Amino acid sequence: MQTCDRVLVLGPGGPVGTAWMAGLAHGLQRDGVDLGEADLIVGTSAGAIVGAVLATGQAPGRLASADRPDAHRLKADPARMGEVFAVLGDRSLEPGEARRRVGRLALDSTDPEADEALLAGRAALIGADAWPKRRRLLITAVDAATGEPVVWDRDSGVPLVHAVAASSAFPGAAPPVAINGRRYMDGALRSGTNADLAAGARTLVVVEPMAHLFPREPLNLQLKAVGADHVVTIGPDPASVRAFGSDPGDLAAWEPAYRAGLSQAAEVGAQLRSTWRTEVDAG
Repeated sequence: MQTCDRVLVLGPGGPVGTAWMAGLAHGLQRDGVDLGEADLIVGTSAGAIVGAVLATGQAPGRLASADRPDAHRLKADPARMGEVFAVLGDRSLEPGEARRRVGRLALDSTDPEADEALLAGRAALIGADAWPKRRRLLITAVDAATGEPVVWDRDSGVPLVHAVAASSAFPGAAPPVAINGRRYMDGALRSGTNADLAAGARTLVVVEPMAHLFPREPLNLQLKAVGADHVVTIGPDPASVRAFGSDPGDLAAWEPAYRAGLSQAAEVGAQLRSTWRTEVDAG
């Protein structure tokens, strides 16, 4: 197990979660707490997008606006997403079987034009086509055929844009991504935020855009297993939840969510200064 001073885990959250995390990171950076200086960044779904921006040394402010013609060309299929959530909500299913069933639903909706739109859109959002050399970045996904989770890094031989696209390809919202003859879907299907991948962290910051919607216990179990000395978990405050609205995929909420993240950064910064900045100063 590799020990890391500072690990940042960025969880799933759809377009509004992407915008909120970017605003939060920008506000923190502006106040002197740079999350991009983590020794390891674990990105899942929306977190893979923001994680790629931070790990490649770009300003999170590049995501302040949803106004990118290539970034949001896909149209969600609410009926298919309803089927997916019905499977995920079936407590009688073993997790691997649930992932396989979701994968079958995802594979039923493949379309070359949608594939192209997804890759172009993620490339437009992350603004980079190469894995970072200085910062370690892990990106999660799930094999749509087998239901097996995968974790990619710069040594995996998977292009960064493809990894980010796969990690954020939630069935019904985006097609599974073809990589080396297989198709992969959203990394949140592995284990939510995937905070267990932070094993070895001394200081751990987990940003969870959908914390208000899901039970806390699964994350608590992951954090206990990691055993970091200092843990800060960040979810949206009430003002941010209001900015999100009821649909995580609503692009009209992108800029309000980003601004809410900016505003929340002042409070979050007070939580982080005694841990994150101490590690930076000590380095």
